[in-house]
Amino acid sequence: MGTQFDIAFVFEYFLKLLPFIRISLVIVGSSILVGMGVGFLVALPRLYKIPVLQRISQVYASFFRGTPILIQLFLIYYGLPEILKLANIDVSKVPVLFFVILAYGLHSGAYMSEGIRAAVTAVDRGQVEAAYAVGMTGFQAFTRIVFPQALAISIPILANLVIATLKDTSLAFTLGVMELTGKSQTLVTMSRHFIESYVALALVYFIISFILEKLFNLAERRLLKHEAPISSKDRVPMGRKWLNSRIDGEIALSKGGSGI
Repeated sequence: MGTQFDIAFVFEYFLKLLPFIRISLVIVGSSILVGMGVGFLVALPRLYKIPVLQRISQVYASFFRGTPILIQLFLIYYGLPEILKLANIDVSKVPVLFFVILAYGLHSGAYMSEGIRAAVTAVDRGQVEAAYAVGMTGFQAFTRIVFPQALAISIPILANLVIATLKDTSLAFTLGVMELTGKSQTLVTMSRHFIESYVALALVYFIISFILEKLFNLAERRLLKHEAPISSKDRVPMGRKWLNSRIDGEIALSKGGSGI
């Protein structure tokens, strides 16, 4: 049992947790970068319908989306070194942070691949055909026409993924990484003020998530600044329009409608 609640410890713990934000953000930033690279590679076979690679990418996405991140952390931290030993590769001296970033990167890559695939296919095919008609190459059509629109569509998906990854980093302390949650666990060993520690931790996560959400909203508005101005009542960013249309279609189908 803990001691009586004391608000002073909330502020004290809050200040002590601030220096450890850097570790959590390093995990988030690094894993998202890894996830973008992996997600792009995994999305390509499904976009171009490459037979064998398409099936492999589907299995990969299903596994990392269908299993808890905690199990993935343990499998990669404890299982990967054993597999590499079979190839006479010793990774015993590799920092644990590397395995944590790899696990979160592969986890986010599965979701990233779905977001990339959905965003690219959401761009009107007629625009690509028009780009070919005016003499653009496939690379030029992708970089100038498809990619900017797909990026704007995927911003809400990316924002949700980044914030979800931030919250998932709370499990990294199970492998000994001293991030926010790991530090909060050590703060209560002597004082026994458990509630105060968790309240301070929740405030830190909430503030970071709030800032990230605002930054992504700003990025989305800047990417869509080329759109024709409309009234504030009807203004809905492109990414949210696409998400809302998908949701409305699924609801219509579930009720027996055509979803059109």
